Amino acid sequence: MKRPVTGKDLMIVNMGPHHPSMHGVLRLIVTLDGEDVVDCEPILGYLHRGMEKIAENRAIIQYLPYVTRWDYLATMFTEAITVNGPEQLGNIQVPKRASYIRVIMLELSRIASHLLWLGPFMADIGAQTPFFYIFREREFVYDLFEAATGMRMMHNFFRIGGIAADLPYGWIDKCLDFCDYFLTEVVEYQKLITRNPIFLERVEGIGIIGGEEAINWGLSGPMLRASGIPWDLRKVDRYESYDEFEWEIQWQKQGDSLARYLVRLSEMTESIKIIQQALEGLPGGPYENLESRGFDRKRNPEWNDFEYRFISKKPSPTFELSKQELYVRVEAPKGELGIFLIGDQSGFPWRWKIRPPGFINLQILPELVKRMKLADIMTILGSIDIIMGEVDR
Repeated sequence: MKRPVTGKDLMIVNMGPHHPSMHGVLRLIVTLDGEDVVDCEPILGYLHRGMEKIAENRAIIQYLPYVTRWDYLATMFTEAITVNGPEQLGNIQVPKRASYIRVIMLELSRIASHLLWLGPFMADIGAQTPFFYIFREREFVYDLFEAATGMRMMHNFFRIGGIAADLPYGWIDKCLDFCDYFLTEVVEYQKLITRNPIFLERVEGIGIIGGEEAINWGLSGPMLRASGIPWDLRKVDRYESYDEFEWEIQWQKQGDSLARYLVRLSEMTESIKIIQQALEGLPGGPYENLESRGFDRKRNPEWNDFEYRFISKKPSPTFELSKQELYVRVEAPKGELGIFLIGDQSGFPWRWKIRPPGFINLQILPELVKRMKLADIMTILGSIDIIMGEVDR
């Protein structure tokens, strides 16, 4: 019997752009030789909404509700980066209480994001049960968000110089109860998933990235830390109050899909540690720096024009961005979320460039899936953890 000559009859398959298992509207043009992947080309842009240009035509306070639509699973981080830039430009001090509450909200948001990565990732590789478990825990996080901010997903909670409102009565006790409960659930995940031989078979040795390769591709977050590089902006930049808490950077050496899973799972435990310390040491004082309500000194008649009447009946408060440029970044659940900001002495930014972690991390996908099997594409794509809202912006 003659063996078939490979490479002659290649098949081109479209994966997407209909939601490949909840990662967003991403289209992959995959070239196959039988079951083996020869080439893969991601097609982006189905969710592009012009977020950067909108930012350049809005005051910061008007733009804040938009930013939660980048990465809609880790909304607190997009808000944090949006206020951190103007705060550094205007040299505005954030009260200690506000800083602690921000840390609590950011870490809760990290847990919610990692949970909603874990569920669909397990569904991708054929395990349906954890998908329902993670929604149970995520619901508790969203209850906490709803009690503190009034919204479950799109919070609009951060403000320049602080936060929108103080924590309600009883919220701290409710959050501490959640922390104790969640630690037992992480142990349950480890029993259910980490030691499962079928799961290990699907993820071990799949999509390996070396440390040097990860740096060269510009990867960040769990993608970088799973490749043996303990780099975390919370330790490096020491923004907010992260240097006041005791916690460890979680990292692995293997660089495969299993390592990325282990990093994210242990990061959730570290987030609980940070939240518990922040709740127990929460200082008193104001939750907002009132001096930051810097209005434009001159009453600008432009605000009274017809186009701006929908904003408010009075002239809209504008925080003046000084004439300088700045790059700010935070450690989001998916990696380094950054903004390059240029002010020009007006209420609107002159330039607002977003550096989304998902977009940078997705670039390595074609490299990882080559010479793998077709079934491994979903494992690798799932382990990267992308949200198309921030990839396409």
